[in-house]
Amino acid sequence: MISHNVWRWVRGILVAFCALWPALSCSAAARPVMLLTLEGAVSPATADYAVRGIRQAAGKGAVLVILQVDTPGGLDTSMRSVIKEILASPVPVAVFVGPSGARAASAGTYILYASHVAAMAPGTNLGAATPVPIGIGQPGKQPTGKEKDDAKKDKAKGDEAPESTMSRKQVHDAAAYMRSLAQLRGRNAEWGERAVREAVSLSAEDALKMRVIDLLARDVKDLLVQLDGRKVTVQGVERALETKDVQVLELEPDWRSRLLAVIANPSVALILMMLGVYGLIFEMMNPGFVLPGVIGGICLLLALYAFQLLPINYAGLGLILLGMAFIVAEAFVPSFGALGIGGVIALAIGAVILIDPAAGAEYTVPLPLVAAVSALGGGVVFFTVLFALKARNRPVVSGQEQMIGSLGEVLEDLETEGWARVESERWRIVSTRPLRRGQKVRVTGVTGLTLRVEAEADDNSGRQA
Repeated sequence: MISHNVWRWVRGILVAFCALWPALSCSAAARPVMLLTLEGAVSPATADYAVRGIRQAAGKGAVLVILQVDTPGGLDTSMRSVIKEILASPVPVAVFVGPSGARAASAGTYILYASHVAAMAPGTNLGAATPVPIGIGQPGKQPTGKEKDDAKKDKAKGDEAPESTMSRKQVHDAAAYMRSLAQLRGRNAEWGERAVREAVSLSAEDALKMRVIDLLARDVKDLLVQLDGRKVTVQGVERALETKDVQVLELEPDWRSRLLAVIANPSVALILMMLGVYGLIFEMMNPGFVLPGVIGGICLLLALYAFQLLPINYAGLGLILLGMAFIVAEAFVPSFGALGIGGVIALAIGAVILIDPAAGAEYTVPLPLVAAVSALGGGVVFFTVLFALKARNRPVVSGQEQMIGSLGEVLEDLETEGWARVESERWRIVSTRPLRRGQKVRVTGVTGLTLRVEAEADDNSGRQA
């Protein structure tokens, strides 16, 4: 009896396994290849897109991630975040420099060296990986004796002598980083170090000859054909790639990556900051409008987030805030334009040095935008001074002086004293002649809470007639 029950259980398991086998085999064969496209400068937005794409590929059980690269370089922090994700990825990552005409310069070279498989399309190039310092340099500073000796030693080795100790540290650090990646992946470490120290470049064909890359491929399809059966080491485990007839899933940047790409633009970040500060100031000057304060708060937070991602110069940011404060203070302090003009100058200088041009053309604030921002600040100062001058020549509109010349209407017949309505208020009036109810009068003077009035000329002429 027991054996009969056991046989029934075994038979049930075999039937279920046979029924599920087609689905299991299809699932195993359906493991996709994720295609990510890194185009343009390596920025916080592209780094976020690449990192989340690699993680998503691991979650879907992808057999391979292809990172198609065409970049002139980018930020060191963004580049390192991508490389860290590649090194920690449980899914092999192939970096493909393509299509023809693309390049993997500067940061792109580091990413290619870090990949499990490095491939390039014909007509592409890589290299020029020398780090560019970001921030305020020290122009005109003479090197010390030790710096001169170090520069001579570097020159004797065939290296270009860095201009300062900080630049030399950055170059040495980058060269060591490139060499470690090359040794990890078994690539040409000597040429990688030259790309850092001497900013040399290579074509795709020369890169293959010098063991900088693993293979040449015309496109992604050709790359998959050549990778089929190739062995790679992922997290210390060797595995063979199965890329024949696989499904390629192209991952497009989502709304988050697009939003980061927009707000991480230095020009947009500068505009957001100005809108934020001006909106909050307008709300504080006119409580109750609500909308300027809401929009200003949102814009200011987005600008601060963008500045946290970008390599900003805090001296430039401080000058921008100081300039805007001076422009606003012009409306409250009678400086006759001194504060406003100083604010415009500080605003322009701060916008120019907000991000060092050495960071790359993609991260500089365009001069036309600087001119537009300065012109806007100058316009605010001009109209503030103009309104202030007009206000000085405007007649007094408050106090007793405001009542002189005002028109009123007599509320009762009177001989010399009575009541009249002036400026929608009831006033005691005194006249040198009798007045009748409904007659128009004009205020000629104020004595305490009593108004001196006289009849309007038209009423007088009408009464005499």
